[in-house]
Order: sequence, then C-alpha cells, then structure tokens
Amino acid sequence: MTSSGTSPSGLPGSAAWELLLPAAAAPARARGRSLQEALRTAVRSGLLVPGTRLPSSRDLAADLGVSRGLVTEAYEQLTAEGYLRSGRGAGTWVGGAARAAHPRARDLAPRSPGARADFLPGTPDLSLFPRAAWAAAQHAVLADLPHHALGYPDPRGLPRLRTALAALLARRRGVVADPERLVVVSGVAQATTLLGHVLHARGMRGIGVEDPGSPEHGSLYVAAGLGTVPLPLDDEGLDLGALRASGVRAVMTTPAHQFPSGIAYSAGRRTELLDWARSVDGLVIEDDYDGEFRYDRAPVGALQGLDPERVAYTGSVSKSLAPGLRLGWLLVPEWVADEVVERKRTMDLGHPALDQELFARFVERGDYDRHLRRCQRAYRERRDALVAALEEHFPGAEVSGIAAGLHVIAALPGRYGPQDRFLERMAAAGVAVRPLTDFAHAPVRGGGVRLVVGYAQLSPARIEAGVRLMAEALVA
Repeated sequence: MTSSGTSPSGLPGSAAWELLLPAAAAPARARGRSLQEALRTAVRSGLLVPGTRLPSSRDLAADLGVSRGLVTEAYEQLTAEGYLRSGRGAGTWVGGAARAAHPRARDLAPRSPGARADFLPGTPDLSLFPRAAWAAAQHAVLADLPHHALGYPDPRGLPRLRTALAALLARRRGVVADPERLVVVSGVAQATTLLGHVLHARGMRGIGVEDPGSPEHGSLYVAAGLGTVPLPLDDEGLDLGALRASGVRAVMTTPAHQFPSGIAYSAGRRTELLDWARSVDGLVIEDDYDGEFRYDRAPVGALQGLDPERVAYTGSVSKSLAPGLRLGWLLVPEWVADEVVERKRTMDLGHPALDQELFARFVERGDYDRHLRRCQRAYRERRDALVAALEEHFPGAEVSGIAAGLHVIAALPGRYGPQDRFLERMAAAGVAVRPLTDFAHAPVRGGGVRLVVGYAQLSPARIEAGVRLMAEALVA
C-alpha cells in the first residue's frame, strides 16, 4: 500500500485491492470470471464509489500478475454491463448505475420468539418427526428412482402416490377416493387457492366460511377473487338458515373437528349441509385438517364419503408430520376435476417428484400409520395434562370441544377478566396464547376470557409449567 492509501497500481482503498487478489490466484480457466466478479462486488458494495478512476489495464495486470488481455476483457465486460464507463484516451472509471447492495435474508416464519410458554394453536410436535424412517425412505427412493422419473410430473401427482393416498384415505377417513380425481398439492392452502380460482372462473363471486373459523381461509379466497361470507355456528355445526339466506353456492367447512370451536358436526347437520349443496348445485369444501386425531372414540369419517360429487375433500401432513413438508391432497368432484388439474399445471407444473416418491414409499410400507399411532398416544396424554393443569391452576375453567385434534377451547371464570387485561399480563409474562375472538368476525357469545389453547407442541411437564406461569402472571 502506498502512503496515499492506494494500491501499488493506484487502486483506491486497501479493501478493494485485497478483494482482487484472490481472483489473481484462481485457477487459470476461472481467473477471468473471478476478476470480473470481484470488480462487480467492489462496485456494488461501495468499496469503489462512482467516479473512481481505475488503474490502466497494463498497471493492474502487472500488480496482479495476470495478463493484460484478461484485465482488458474484464473492463470491457463490466463497461458493457454498466458498472464501469470509459472514454477514448480518458481511462476507465466506476459508473453511477450500480447501487450498494445490502443483502439480508430475513426469516418470516410464524414463530413466538422469546416466549416462555407457547400455547399458540396449529403446530404439531416437530420433535416427533420420524427422521430415521424418513431418511431410510429417502435413501431407498434415491437408489431405485429411474432417471426419467426426475422429469416434469403429472400435474395431478405421481400415479404411485395418488394410488397410495387413495387407499390410505379410504381406509382411515372413509372417503370415496378415485386416484384419477386426486391432486397432490403443497398443503391445504394451495388446495384452497386452486378451488377459489376455479370457482371464480365459473362465475362465483362469494363463498361461505365458518365464523369463528380459520383466518387463512378467508385471505386465500380473497386472493383468488372471491368475497367471503362469514356464517355462524351452533352446537351442531354450520347454521343452515344463515347459509341458505347468504345466497352463496360454495362453503368451506371443517366438519370432523371444527376449527377453532372444537365441535364435530352432528349427523343431522351433515345431512342438511349436503341437501343444501344439491339444492343449489353447489359445493362443500371439506378441510380435514386434523381428522386423524380423536381420543375418546374412532374418528368420524369424512363428509366426502356421503356425496363425492358435492364435496371437495382436502387434507395434508401439516398436523401429522410437519408443515414444512408442504405436502397435501385434494379430492375433487368430477365436474371440476379437469379445471382444477389445469389450474394446478399452470400454477407450478406439479409437486416435486422426489417428495412424492418418498411419501408414497412412506405410506406403502406402513411408516405413516405407525407415526400416526405414536402421535395419537402423545397428543392424548398432552390433552389430558392440559385439562388437569387448567383444573388445578384455574378453578372453574371449562374445556369445550370433542376430545380430538391439537387444541382446546378454555373458558376461564369471569374473575380472570377482562380479556384485554388478561392478554396484557400474559404477554408481559412471556406466555403466547390467542383468544377465541381472534378467529371470529362476529362477537363471540358468552364474553369473558375464552382461549384457543394449542398443546401438541409441548411435553406434559411444559404444559403444566406453562399453565402455572399463566396463573402466577395474574397475581404478580
């Protein structure tokens, strides 16, 4: 470095000079590309500011120990791209087109950072993920997969997986599962979006949604061009009077275990809902998000099994394996099947083939059934632990909803309210919890403090400690 703060060749700044040195040491065949990228990086990062005069190609080549032609080619390439500028007899200068880049990869995954107790609903215990069995299936698939299977897949999904899923869903959920009408999707969210676009293309402009219900359903349909009509519930399920009065011809439902209220649609209400769909030439969309998990009896079969031409059935592995797999399924009536498949094709050209082959093997060999049984035992124990902890630390609390799924509704006695004050104290204590009002459009009946408490992601010991922390926060 010279006393003026420049390199031997006159390149300003020691950092900029040092950035070019590795390029000179690169293998001969890569040296030119390395020098060009090093110069780009120096300009983008601001080490070489606009208006800086660069050394001549002869001087820089001598200092770096490379050929002059290599430097000349780098200058010409970056001039053509706009990083540098030059004039006959005026030398080469840093141009003003590039702006300093500040790359930063943010993590927007929904989490509760810093929470001492996380009771947010919707997440399974990811530590139960069957890593060993999954890795074995992955190894076997990679060893056996023919080369052509890595091409673009059938947009509906690989025949092997659709066949395995059809058998699984028929056996475990009682659906009428034709592999030709089953579409492999990246979760219920994509299934919802696909159906929303198809219904919009058919002229529908509104769709009914449960109230209270999943906020994601509404936002996905709005993105597909459909307005949403919140429809109230009673103790048996969706209010059919409100549904008939709404004028919609499609409705999104969670009949096996309504989210978030936790009720199961009665047999009578399921029949009435199908009668409504037939009378208006409409469609019931069934989100069977956690239908596998029932703890007091065998799970009630899916609504789709009663009328496959009036019910579109969707589910995923997000609650059973892990949401990060982004893997689900959609069974559609014949009258919309071609449109759904075409929409899926134009959306993403099909689900990743390796993931499909892997899950197909996982299902075929019984690994998925074994995993579900393991989760069933764990979640039943955790639900019992939550109910016991609430009884101990919040005397008079009432837990509602069927013994199923990954969450409960906990109604706390009035002395623990008002709700805003309760939630403020929970936040201050580091307890992540959501009230039922977060999931409702209309005011929730009964008032008071009513919480949607997720428990699947917590061990029994952490559940007890978390509920105790909630109680202590109210007397602090």
